[in-house]
Amino acid sequence: MRNRLISLILGVALASGCATSPTGRSQLVLMPDSQMDQMGLQAFTNIKNKTPIDKKHTTNRYVQCVGNAITQVVGGNWEIVVFQDDAANAFALPGRKIGVNTGLLKIAENQHQLATVLGHEVAHVMSQHSNERVSQKFAVDQGLGLISAIAYPQTGTGQTLMGLLGVGAEYGILLPYSRVQESEADILGLDLMAKAGFDPRESVKLWVNMGGADSNQPPEFLSTHPSHSTRISDLNAHMPVALKFQERAIQKGKRPECR
Repeated sequence: MRNRLISLILGVALASGCATSPTGRSQLVLMPDSQMDQMGLQAFTNIKNKTPIDKKHTTNRYVQCVGNAITQVVGGNWEIVVFQDDAANAFALPGRKIGVNTGLLKIAENQHQLATVLGHEVAHVMSQHSNERVSQKFAVDQGLGLISAIAYPQTGTGQTLMGLLGVGAEYGILLPYSRVQESEADILGLDLMAKAGFDPRESVKLWVNMGGADSNQPPEFLSTHPSHSTRISDLNAHMPVALKFQERAIQKGKRPECR
């Protein structure tokens, strides 16, 4: 009887959890936004407690300038924190949280390249990719165990759940998005940074830089992420659309000057 009840509940949840991404792709999204925001906040708090925060005024002013320009396009109040970490990485979490590692600033050579990364990460949040990953994994693997995982994030299952948000709850370990989600975030992120007035052509230069910094990246068929060459090809194909967004942004007076 109990198993039948669980199956019935999950069946209803699956039927009601269908959503559509900004690119028109079908998604399974079971979690309410409020719960995703709560998990994002908890994960971000854990990271701030475990990772040194960069206090340099010039660095924070620069990152905040770029981040604010991006988030103004999507709306809402976002918290942006710079972490002292040599890994060339940034992330965005449900609940409007953004983290930027100082190591990324060595790869992203200017405001446009940094905007490429932040636009990409914010696009993951706006596309509900974390919700999609949580829903897919736990609807199949854990069923109603999702409820206890949310209630007890310190457990192994709870830590996995937090990791599915896009960053590990305990050690900052990134659980990679799928290739489809990464490609989706690339294009949506390119549009976001262009709508903020940044130069979308610099996105290609960023991935060239990334390719030079990551000589050990496995071939695309062995990775959940698109290869750098595939990313560059896709970005170039979408560039005419992004340039039109930038042109409109400039006409509206959006000319970021973050240094």
